Amino acid sequence: MATSEPAEAGAAGPAETAGPAEPAETAGPAEPAEAADSTAAADAAPAAPSEAGPADAGEPAAGVVVSRSNGPFDLSEKASEAGYIDLGALRIGAAEGLQLRLEVEEKTKRVIAVTLDLNGSNLQLQAFAAPRTDGLWDEIRSQIGTSVGSQGGTVQDRVGAFGTELVAKLPAQTPEGQPGYRVARFVGVDGPRWFLRGVIGGPAAINREAAAPIEELFRNVVVVRGDHPLPPRELLQLRLPKETATAAPAEPAQQAPDLTDPLKRGPEITHIG
Repeated sequence: MATSEPAEAGAAGPAETAGPAEPAETAGPAEPAEAADSTAAADAAPAAPSEAGPADAGEPAAGVVVSRSNGPFDLSEKASEAGYIDLGALRIGAAEGLQLRLEVEEKTKRVIAVTLDLNGSNLQLQAFAAPRTDGLWDEIRSQIGTSVGSQGGTVQDRVGAFGTELVAKLPAQTPEGQPGYRVARFVGVDGPRWFLRGVIGGPAAINREAAAPIEELFRNVVVVRGDHPLPPRELLQLRLPKETATAAPAEPAQQAPDLTDPLKRGPEITHIG
């Protein structure tokens, strides 16, 4: 379980660092993997079957890739820092009302993920080293599906704005104690020697209109891979924004997160019936 140091980011760039956020809830054991956690917690929301991704009809379309011409970007494609929050391996486009939460691994004291909170939804981001030729997303989607199934949940591949994405659902209780399920959307993009994973929670996981601003945040991300050699799936190094680097350190995570443990932090809970 990870706690984090939030910081507000306005349209012109990062603002002052705020206090620690409340810890998110967990949902089942993690499986061993190289790195990475999942979505941030969100409030319960009523079901919206006509807009819910998991209810969409149609055959799964595994392996569909969409052009990155409109993002996410490699540093070589968008080198300017103007309007971006510099987190080391990731540059995040500033937006009005955007909140950043950085998560730190207790053992190594390194920042392992950044979660973006906007309009009640959230997007967790992590970037990894990848092979020069083969991508990672197809393999990682399969592993996520296995992890969800082991926790009694279901997954569905579908084509989204960034190619094939994964919608995961796990049984859960709403805050009122009613039966429901948690929903998370996993999006992944293979870039030049890097892989970017995003996990969408909150209303944006089930509502297309709510998803638009979150998807725009993901689209505007710039990945800074660096030239040094790294093994595939090695987490690219994140850090505090330069403007807040002298602030008090973020509270550490209790354990290293897992690339394939998709619903550990409890995304959107939707009531059944």
